[in-house]
Amino acid sequence: MAKKALIAMSGGVDSSVAAWLMKKQGWDCIGVTMRLFDNDDAYLDREKTCCSLNDVEDARSVAARIGIPYYVFNFKENFKAKVMAPFVQSYRQGMTPNPCIACNRYLKFEHLYLRAEILGCQTIVTGHYGRIIQDEKGYHLLKGKDRSKDQSYVLYSLTRQQLAHTCFPLGEYSKEEIRQIAEDQGFLNARKKDSQDICFIPDGDYRTFIEKATGTKSVPGDFLDKEGNVLGRHRGYYCYTIGQRRGLGIPAAHRLFVTDIIPEKNQVILGTNEDLMGQDLIAGDCNWIEEIDPEEIIKARIRYHQTETEVSVCLKEDDCAQVHFLEPQRAITPGQAVVFYRGDTVVGGGTILRRI
Repeated sequence: MAKKALIAMSGGVDSSVAAWLMKKQGWDCIGVTMRLFDNDDAYLDREKTCCSLNDVEDARSVAARIGIPYYVFNFKENFKAKVMAPFVQSYRQGMTPNPCIACNRYLKFEHLYLRAEILGCQTIVTGHYGRIIQDEKGYHLLKGKDRSKDQSYVLYSLTRQQLAHTCFPLGEYSKEEIRQIAEDQGFLNARKKDSQDICFIPDGDYRTFIEKATGTKSVPGDFLDKEGNVLGRHRGYYCYTIGQRRGLGIPAAHRLFVTDIIPEKNQVILGTNEDLMGQDLIAGDCNWIEEIDPEEIIKARIRYHQTETEVSVCLKEDDCAQVHFLEPQRAITPGQAVVFYRGDTVVGGGTILRRI
């Protein structure tokens, strides 16, 4: 009897081809789309998201063409509690969150896997560009072969136990190869544009989303320089992120950037590009897939497509770590992820709590 796989299908080309590849390999596949929110939940006036009716119909069409059953699962309450609410809270704490990491962690590889177990599936399949290998030491997470599409940065929270029940069939392919497969199979979404936005904020206006979610308007406050001099007024501290230059509206003889956010005082600190440089941070809620030696120099990145640079890591209590970069990094941003690598292998990662 063929093993069963639950395929997370978003309606896009990547998850569609992932489903086809698994079916081709002999798996008994079930396609599912996670219904994560309604327009009212995201304060939207029209269907314009990855959970829209059009995307559901695209996924349903591909599932029918492949010849696999297809369902839509209602995960709206889970998504609101695990992704949307923490997103708002993080911005209100002066941080810049990455909701895709939270969605992967709590929805795709936690709640969806629990549903897969109920359906008798042995593995969860997604269209991520990453790789999973097994050796005598267990399961390991690697970068995708297509470096321009590698998504290992947003997958660092996977545990070895989860990796044992997860499959990324696109990891060995390039994006263009995936689109060609989709065209060859006659998938209607073969050339569908990839989503670049946060799914529940398709217009990128997270300020309005936060205001509607909290029922309060952002409160203007002071822009300050690092000496405490008032430079002007801002629209509300959570409208800004570390490293931001555009949209400040402050005349100056040189370029100004957001270098710090102090939510308890409703203050935004501005400075030069040099003021953004730093080499040390504290990360929390860390997940370690691989063991590390306290004396070892590994590599890390603090942004999705950034090139990794060398770091030393000192493990602390409460799943925290102190990280020292051997070279200065620009705009270390609380709320974003720091992800560690040993070659192509993901060692682990965590949420940046603060620069030190």
